[in-house]
Amino acid sequence: MQSDFFAYLSRMKYIARWSLMRATETENVQEHSHMTAVLAHALGLLRTEVFGGTCDPEHLAAIALLHDAAEIFTSDLPTPIKYRSAGLRRAYDEVEASAVARLLAELPEPLRPAYRRLFEAHADSAEYELVRAADKLSAYIKCVEERRAGNREFLTAEQSTLRRLRDMALPEVDYFLEHFMPGFEKNLDELGTLD
Repeated sequence: MQSDFFAYLSRMKYIARWSLMRATETENVQEHSHMTAVLAHALGLLRTEVFGGTCDPEHLAAIALLHDAAEIFTSDLPTPIKYRSAGLRRAYDEVEASAVARLLAELPEPLRPAYRRLFEAHADSAEYELVRAADKLSAYIKCVEERRAGNREFLTAEQSTLRRLRDMALPEVDYFLEHFMPGFEKNLDELGTLD
């Protein structure tokens, strides 16, 4: 069987995010998914190593890498539109499910169950809450970077995303915000280079 699965995934780099916003630096779904995976892994490690909880950080990273893969077919629907009404959200969920089914159909049968578990990770599970948090953290970081570049377009999004992160009441997120977010306020000279 010839498969186009990975060729489709490679196209995530062509799907722009933040389409309603004027950005100083464009961001695509592939870049966002990578950062979300890095953050999901970090939140998972915070849960296991700092807070004594249980989860599989590597599994979280794999889920995060594919969490927006359906957008290859659907594009990135802006959040204000996606959540405007319950009916619109249900319709989008149906389209997204069709996109995931299309991607899974591209895989050889022995690989489908493993990828299905990643695509269909339960949004209400304790593990998946860290992927959702990482997704929001990635968006928050983008907003901070835009503000630091002098772009006021993202100020409201920055404030509302931070509020949503705090409302999650996850100690891993609070830890990340306190200990790691200050680094995103620094320029390269302040961060330092190899000496």
